[in-house]
Amino acid sequence: MTFQEHILQGIPSELPPKYNYPTDANRAPKRKDILSKDEKQLAIRNALRYFPKAWHEELAPEFAQELNDFGRIYMYRFKPAYKMFARGIEEYPAKTVQAAAIMLMIQNNLDPAVAQHPEELITYGGNGAVFQNWAQYLLAMQYLATMTDEQTLHMYSGHPMGLFPSSKNAPRVIVTNGMMIPNYSKPDDWEKFNALGVTQYGQMTAGSFMYIGPQGIVHGTTITVMNAFRKKLPKGDRPAGKIFLTAGLGGMSGAQPKAGNIAGCITIAAEVNEKAATKRHAQGWVDVLVDNLDDLVARVKTAQEAKEVVSIAFIGNVVDVWERFYEEDIFIHVGSDQTSLHIPWTGGYYPVGLSYEESNRLIREEPEVFKEKVQTSLRRHADAINKHSGRGTYFFDYGNAFLLEASRAGADVMAENNIDFKYPSYVQDILGPMCFDYGFGPFRWVCTSGKPEDLDKTDEIAMNVLQDIMKNSPEEIQLQMQDNITWIKDAKKNKMVVGSQARILYADAEGRAKIAEAFNNAVAAGQIGPVVLGRDHHDVSGTDSPYRETSNIYDGSKFTADMAIHNVIGDSFRGATWVSIHNGGGVGWGEVMNGGFGMVLDGSAEADAKLKNMLFFDVNNGIARRSWARNDEALFAIKREMERTPNLTVTIPNLVADDLLKNLF
Repeated sequence: MTFQEHILQGIPSELPPKYNYPTDANRAPKRKDILSKDEKQLAIRNALRYFPKAWHEELAPEFAQELNDFGRIYMYRFKPAYKMFARGIEEYPAKTVQAAAIMLMIQNNLDPAVAQHPEELITYGGNGAVFQNWAQYLLAMQYLATMTDEQTLHMYSGHPMGLFPSSKNAPRVIVTNGMMIPNYSKPDDWEKFNALGVTQYGQMTAGSFMYIGPQGIVHGTTITVMNAFRKKLPKGDRPAGKIFLTAGLGGMSGAQPKAGNIAGCITIAAEVNEKAATKRHAQGWVDVLVDNLDDLVARVKTAQEAKEVVSIAFIGNVVDVWERFYEEDIFIHVGSDQTSLHIPWTGGYYPVGLSYEESNRLIREEPEVFKEKVQTSLRRHADAINKHSGRGTYFFDYGNAFLLEASRAGADVMAENNIDFKYPSYVQDILGPMCFDYGFGPFRWVCTSGKPEDLDKTDEIAMNVLQDIMKNSPEEIQLQMQDNITWIKDAKKNKMVVGSQARILYADAEGRAKIAEAFNNAVAAGQIGPVVLGRDHHDVSGTDSPYRETSNIYDGSKFTADMAIHNVIGDSFRGATWVSIHNGGGVGWGEVMNGGFGMVLDGSAEADAKLKNMLFFDVNNGIARRSWARNDEALFAIKREMERTPNLTVTIPNLVADDLLKNLF
């Protein structure tokens, strides 16, 4: 069968042979054994409903074995034999360009070069899934191949519920992930209902089909690291030869060494999973691999003396690095952590003092012991950071729930008021006031032709648009404009493409719309193939997350999720090709609500109208909410936008004098 025939077939007509799992694959950790006997039977019943009754007798014990061995039913037997990667858009069997583009994005998210645990359909973050199982993938691709431009595919946490009549102006796909009743949104609820096969954790861009590999976070990480050094260093000093210490080299966290190189410092990223570290080194995302502390200390001291710009992957535990550097009197200018602490008990964070293999054994066989080890490690981790902070290290929480879980473990991370953390989140100090409040966020695009020359052309278009906008930009956003012009100018040189021909660029609503319009014109002129627009959920408007994206909201509303819900609804009727809304993200299940979109630019007048309407709302919805929270930068941005856009009217807060409140209670 051809690739196209495989797609159109969906669930195969004949039962495929058993699957031989590749021995070199990076497997997802075994999930918690949380189901009762009756619930396990229900999980099997739920899984078998995808297949003809004649197959049930053979599949039932196989699926039961998967559930026992992995804590989930992945249906490995049904993984297609063809290679998984983003093909050129013309290779997909589809009745609409929009559907073909979505198929391309799904395959890119499952490409082994992109995905963290591709065999388990997990893109990044340890549990950020595109689908729950391979049957869902087969069905979804078949539906996309057969849908018309007057149908919409509705995705319930990875399950393709079906094609429903809609209209040409409606989204082609609606995605929800983990939409739980609030009282069933604790970590164990995810374990249980995911094991039953009725919900999944879509992370952010994984479940939205919009992940583009580590590049997707490199730009934001670069901005964060550059500005962390700007906060720490005297004016005119440079990061060369100075240390940024962090942890994690998995999906999203794998961006850190590349960002450190671009920022111009010494980056040390500790990673306990040797396969993850080796993969990033092989892909060119990290310069040097080191597997023992003595060699690490020697290599770092050499780099400091030479004022070198270099990234080092340490295969080991970051707690050991913090402690050893303190003993060696190695000064850390900037420190953070990007392990997957939103899932601390299932492989998101590995405790110091245990091997990777022993930790995985405890996860499977002694989960309560493992939890105790993790919390002990977090206390020790925080103590080491506190010692370095006392010497002047600037430490920030990278929105991975490090401080949240450390506080729950009883670590010394609380401020004197015992309400706030003693260290800021990077959004509070950097991305919030410097980017999100002004409307700047991670705009991204994918060239569906798969041609590097198309990506080169879009880079050139975007740079020219930004340079033109900057001529009349106010002083308040000149730094952001220049950082982004420098970024896009050097994007190809920094070799960030993994998987699809994709790019990310921080831009505000004006920049996004003008860049997108120029892309659409280039598609219409035949200069490039169709382009998919999107963004990280980690943006101005898409995400309500009190410990990350909205951590710089101080009016008491940071625990509300109205903005994310309005974002996905508003985008859906303003022209998005697909929209998504998820419970959970980088900080954990039940801790955040986040939404995303995809938009296909096919060169048409309809696409031109949609991009202007949708991109404007997608950004300004968030600026409006941030301005209502009395954020100075957002007030500036929304007032400026209302002056430029007569059809925009936003409620502006009246500011209250502090002295008026002091003696009221």
